[in-house]
Amino acid sequence: MKNNILVAGLVAPVIIAILLLSAGSPSVNANNNDRPSTANAVVKIDNFVFGPQTLTVLVGTTVTWTNSDDIPHTSVSTEGVFKSKVLDTDEKFSYTFTKAGTYPYYCTIHPKMTGQVVVQ
Repeated sequence: MKNNILVAGLVAPVIIAILLLSAGSPSVNANNNDRPSTANAVVKIDNFVFGPQTLTVLVGTTVTWTNSDDIPHTSVSTEGVFKSKVLDTDEKFSYTFTKAGTYPYYCTIHPKMTGQVVVQ
């Protein structure tokens, strides 16, 4: 009887640990638009491309654009919601989305560079 209680006392914490590990943690999934992020999100500017081109996030998410290119770029909302300064290499711009909607944006220096943030 004493051994059964000891084994039961050891098994329960192990099962709880396994359940917690398998539950995972919230993360930004920039490549899967079906699952919006619940954390801060990142858009990488590189080789004249915003990546990901479409990013889906939840209301309240802060999106940070980072210029990883060797030349300057901007990130400007087509509807005037946000506007970065000219970003040199490795510079960042962040904006927190407080309302649901679709927010298209582009680079004012290279207007063919476009992207959008979908806020749910």
